[in-house]
Amino acid sequence: MAAFGTVFTPEMILSRFSNDSWTEPQFVATDSISLHPGAHVLHYSSTCFEGLKAFKHADGSVYIFRMDKNVARLAQSSALLALPKFDPAMLSRMIVDIVGRYASEVPTPPGSMYIRPTHIGTEASIGKAAAPSLESMLYVLLSPVGDYFAGGAKPLRLLLEDNARCAPHMGMVKSGGNYASALQPIMKARAAVQADQVLFCPNGDVQETGAANFLLIDGNELITKALDASFLHGITRDSILTLARDRGMKVSERELTVDELLERAAKPGAEAALSGTAAVLTPVGTLIHNGKEYQVGNGQGGATTNALRQALNDIQWGKAADTHGWLTKVC
Repeated sequence: MAAFGTVFTPEMILSRFSNDSWTEPQFVATDSISLHPGAHVLHYSSTCFEGLKAFKHADGSVYIFRMDKNVARLAQSSALLALPKFDPAMLSRMIVDIVGRYASEVPTPPGSMYIRPTHIGTEASIGKAAAPSLESMLYVLLSPVGDYFAGGAKPLRLLLEDNARCAPHMGMVKSGGNYASALQPIMKARAAVQADQVLFCPNGDVQETGAANFLLIDGNELITKALDASFLHGITRDSILTLARDRGMKVSERELTVDELLERAAKPGAEAALSGTAAVLTPVGTLIHNGKEYQVGNGQGGATTNALRQALNDIQWGKAADTHGWLTKVC
């Protein structure tokens, strides 16, 4: 089977901004875009994106999960990068139109259609290191994907590192540069201690990994860092916290130190997980800190993690009521 995110539909939908206006979105071939070599994005990283999914229900209907939140976050990222402003309604229509066009290719559960809206600065100017791009391109890619964990979710090994994933004021921007800055630490952690990911903990403050939010579960309490500008405001994170509250759990959004994490994680029954669009909720089995390994609970995926992931999947797949209004029907 092809690797996650490497198969695309033959078309995407695209709009360009120049002369203070957006072009009418149109379907174009996915295999290429035209960019000047001096495009702002290639030199000054004026790029942001989103990741969301469409799901096929048992009756053949197709629904997009939490599109409004992803559109709003891309608008926020665009503003923080000083990219041209777009109408959220236009992007929502673009997403619905391209998913509707390829509704027959949306896989059945546990597969889905991964949706990647992308906004990049396209003005040809290498003299704008300290000025925004006045031209841009907004497009939506589709990638039919299977189960992220075909064969089962294996508990992850995380290396705790006393550095930030990215510049603190850029953490809430879903920009390619933030992922690039995390790549070397992750590669080094894999080579040195066979870690799957790095959990960034600047000054002992537990934040996030290179591509996901971190959650600690201690009995009936779910603990995660309170939202601020230093890390990504995950939509899967928000969904999981909402479902945890629905189950009567105590949700604590607050500062979590490395010392408290290691102490609580060692308790019998403790659980930890990473939340994100691709994997939903992934169990963490081992934390590595200062050359020592700490097992989280029994080192396996716990019952609460599994229950929360299943609860979210059931809504996405149409097996449970969408009481929070998270689904947008396409067809």
